[in-house]
Amino acid sequence: MSEYGYVKKNYEALCREIGEYEERLGRKITLVCVTKSGSDEELCALVAAGASDLGENRPGELKRRAELLRSKGYTPRFHEIGNLQRNKVKLVIDEASLIHSVGKYELAEVISRQAARLGITVPVLIEINSGREESKGGALPEGAEELFLKVRELPGISVCGLMTMGPALDDAEAMRPYFRLTKEIFDRINKDYGFVGGGILSMGMSDSYAVAIEEGSTLIRVGRKLFDKNEGR
Repeated sequence: MSEYGYVKKNYEALCREIGEYEERLGRKITLVCVTKSGSDEELCALVAAGASDLGENRPGELKRRAELLRSKGYTPRFHEIGNLQRNKVKLVIDEASLIHSVGKYELAEVISRQAARLGITVPVLIEINSGREESKGGALPEGAEELFLKVRELPGISVCGLMTMGPALDDAEAMRPYFRLTKEIFDRINKDYGFVGGGILSMGMSDSYAVAIEEGSTLIRVGRKLFDKNEGR
């Protein structure tokens, strides 16, 4: 095994697991590989192994790493997954294939202005604060539809679905009610208005993606598990 062979091994094992869920549940599940905990070398090994969707929560790093990979001939899709500050939008606006965390109208307005400046349309997800946590962003469940309706009227923005983090709990099973609530909101909005492209429901991370998939997630964000040298041993 090469120096970074564990990255390829972890990625392929996760892809097999996702494939089993897809076959059992009859729906496509997108894996976004979160790269914050990986070095540049591990990032390159991950993309060489076939990863096509990468998630970054640091706008400056998203731009730098996109440029790094292009210089090596790789062109994966980058996702902006973190709490995006309005003054950082310009760093990712032309690099991010999807912005996951639009939880306030004011952020959407900035994205819209930047998109108009470049003449592009930016796909976004509305973030739901399913756990009603004061420390986290996102629309409260009862405000999700109102935010969706306002954001979708902005030029240069395409609202593709919803995202939730849920509370940081030790027991993945305890996340189930928050994922279920977000799925209910997703289904209602999708039925009444329709998300662009049929809808993306982004839920689940390294410790909770299995429960999230069972509750309806179509996109999971996994990072630490991919770069663990001891994973699978």
